[in-house]
Amino acid sequence: MERCAIEEERGESPTLWHLCWQAAVGRVLFVDPSLYQRVRKRLIDAHRRQGRVLVDYLLTPTEIHVVSRVPPGDSPGRVARAIGNVVARWVRQTQPVRSPVFAGPFRAHQIGTNDELRDEIRMLAWRPVFLDLCRTPSHYPNSSLRIALGLTRAQGLDTGTLLRLFGEPVPRARAAMRVWLGKRPSQREVLQWELVRGLALANGRAGTQPFAAREVRGAPAAALVAAGGPDGIVGALRLLETWVVAKLVVRGALDLHRASDAIGARGRALVACLALDHGVCSAASVARHFHRAKSTLSEQMTACRARPADLRILGTPVHRIIEEAIALPPIAH
Repeated sequence: MERCAIEEERGESPTLWHLCWQAAVGRVLFVDPSLYQRVRKRLIDAHRRQGRVLVDYLLTPTEIHVVSRVPPGDSPGRVARAIGNVVARWVRQTQPVRSPVFAGPFRAHQIGTNDELRDEIRMLAWRPVFLDLCRTPSHYPNSSLRIALGLTRAQGLDTGTLLRLFGEPVPRARAAMRVWLGKRPSQREVLQWELVRGLALANGRAGTQPFAAREVRGAPAAALVAAGGPDGIVGALRLLETWVVAKLVVRGALDLHRASDAIGARGRALVACLALDHGVCSAASVARHFHRAKSTLSEQMTACRARPADLRILGTPVHRIIEEAIALPPIAH
């Protein structure tokens, strides 16, 4: 796997981070437009410490995103405190309302390879478009993109590190960057990206009981929930159902919700194992989804994990499960 270009310059371990803050419900961070420039300057100042590099940033009315290089001995938490605490104070000064500024603590997502960094840059570039703030990425003024593309004066921001990711010299790098950013992310990519970074919550129902909207833990769960469509966790469980039924290769239709034989029990247990292993939801939630007792499902899950054939099914990579399941006709309930 190709290491991040920023780290290759000094031969250090990956210390590149995407830090983000989301406004509390009902809050607009930049009610005063002049605050955009103040926050932008704060981002630059927070990276003046030796070894820190502000690689990319995006400011929207409800979100702040920073891609930061953090040197050894430093931490993303220190960078975040140098930004979040100051910005929160400024927002309170412009909006004298006694309520939290941000929806929660900052979130930090580590980036370790050039491919991951390029993907992050593309998602941040398109973020204003998906938030209905502009029609094309290069039209949005409150990010480092226009500076990197030479459309806006730098005003103290060095985009050299970002451009070198796309090559040298600068004109060639900008051309390559435009080509890369021309690939509009799909809705599924956007949702998966939001789920991993805590910008969106997964919801759904288990049987007759609604799931409380909750954060998704880990990229595999986010990929499954995003692939499951607008039904959130239930959509992910249905996708796993479709795939498991295809793997069991039974004659005729198999409805895991109604089947009372051994193959139905095995199928439900496989869905539960996959959901639990990949962090989609708990075994209890799967039991409610199928209207079965958790104790019975747990026994069947234990039996699954003892069968070599089922272990091979459970060892299938998530990306392959999703690709194969999407290609199959959905199961009617």
